[in-house]
Amino acid sequence: MIGFFLTTLISALGLLVVDLVVPGVTIATFPAALLAAIAIGLVNGSIKPILSILTLPINFLTLGTFSFVLNGVCFWLASLLVPGFAVHGFLAMILAPVVLSFTSTFLNKYFAEKRIGQPIAGTSSNSTLEAGQ
Repeated sequence: MIGFFLTTLISALGLLVVDLVVPGVTIATFPAALLAAIAIGLVNGSIKPILSILTLPINFLTLGTFSFVLNGVCFWLASLLVPGFAVHGFLAMILAPVVLSFTSTFLNKYFAEKRIGQPIAGTSSNSTLEAGQ
């Protein structure tokens, strides 16, 4: 459960970076960024697989580069669901998911190195297994 909240928080922080870096993407408040992170997760989990199957021939012909457009469409669809989150323009629609991906990857690695969101050694019920016994 903590993993879900941490992933949502990292995505929201990444969206705020996207708001700063990509012209055409606006996020009004941090709660809007949190809702947008949840909406992007829902769209990517429910609608994107269907769109991926439907656009498979185009993606095959373009050697996978059409997936940038597909990611952008899903990002734009999520912006329609959340007030305070807007995507304006084709370039923003394509560039924003790329920036979000890089930012989220960086933040995930940072928090993993700091061991944030992971149990402290010796506090779980399997502490003997963690000690190597």
